[in-house]
Amino acid sequence: MSKQQLKRPEVLAPAGTLEKLKTAIHYGADAVYIGGNAYGLRSRAGNFSYEEMAEGVAYAKAHNAKVYVAANMVTHEGNQAGAGEFFRELRDVGISAVIVSDPALIEICATEAPGLPIHLSTQASATNFETLEFWKEEGLERVVLAREVSMAEVAEIRKNTDIEIEAFIHGAMCISYSGRCTLSNHMSMRDANRGGCSQSCRWKYDLFDMPFGTEQHQSLTDKGAVNEEFSMSAVDMTMIEHIPDLIQNGVDSLKIEGRMKSIHYVSTVSNVYKAAIDSYMEDPENYVCKQEWIDELWKVAQRELATGFYYQTPTENEQLFGARRKIPQYKFVGEVMAYDPETQIATIRQRNLFSVGDEIEFYGPGFQHFEQQVTVMHNEEGEMIDRAPNPMMIVTMPVAQPVNPGDMIRKRK
Repeated sequence: MSKQQLKRPEVLAPAGTLEKLKTAIHYGADAVYIGGNAYGLRSRAGNFSYEEMAEGVAYAKAHNAKVYVAANMVTHEGNQAGAGEFFRELRDVGISAVIVSDPALIEICATEAPGLPIHLSTQASATNFETLEFWKEEGLERVVLAREVSMAEVAEIRKNTDIEIEAFIHGAMCISYSGRCTLSNHMSMRDANRGGCSQSCRWKYDLFDMPFGTEQHQSLTDKGAVNEEFSMSAVDMTMIEHIPDLIQNGVDSLKIEGRMKSIHYVSTVSNVYKAAIDSYMEDPENYVCKQEWIDELWKVAQRELATGFYYQTPTENEQLFGARRKIPQYKFVGEVMAYDPETQIATIRQRNLFSVGDEIEFYGPGFQHFEQQVTVMHNEEGEMIDRAPNPMMIVTMPVAQPVNPGDMIRKRK
């Protein structure tokens, strides 16, 4: 496929808060997805009020970006009450689309909030082109594919339908099929399909071949002889090394998971995938995946990484058990608030402890990076300090190169 035939995909980033929304867009996301005050699956993700949505939409429009709202819960009797008003509010505030899985909510949105585009959530498990064609006939504009779809199936789907396709490319993967799970319901009385997942699959489990509580079992436990041999916890996904496959097979939107992750995560991952897509679209024939992109992803906290179901059925190597096989070596310590080019002094808001003598790295949009040592710091009163221990404190320090508001700072652990 020639450069002229290729369609640039959207980088779709998570935004659990208004700060994360602005950060994601600042670092290259073409769109973000957020949660409202109802109907989502992340009850603890800092969901948006209508006023915050309006501010987020205004910021996105000013930067040629879009805002989608996830309303992908499975509704039980009574949950749908008020949904029509909710969707009308989203439409009127300027939300670009709503992401829904439940047919009842889809019907309510289509009939009571006409004009608000609907995307089918991955929770609906769309795995073939006939399914996508069905939802296209129902008036939906986009389908988020089930996470169990292979790359070969993505190619076949694209050949047989022209509805927009969205696919996950990075972040945490649910061990259950398309996220449909009741483990949390049974183990913690929190409904995973109505926003309350306690991530029971991430807990540590042991597998014994003798009755629990017996003398033999207790003896093994006391001696520490039982290793972790049972896991329901999937590794995270990354498709950074397979951008050409995604674009050539017509994926319209590349989705990053992580509405509950930090601005460090959102900025880093958005920055990396934008850089990779820019590079591929500029020169597809000579594109190579740069090692620096892979290394950058490992500077944020995450689990081990794999490609999910895209190229094979995951094995035990794509699950977490025992000691971690790779650990990120950096932590997020601050963000630039202002920079004076005459004095070369940056004003920084602290996010984690850092001190004089630390080697730190500045990074910003467009994959701009440089490292330097912290030589001197002052607090807001102008007093010289040797460490910044207080959360969100403001400090000033000289920097080796120009920086911009919104640039981030990290250091090795």
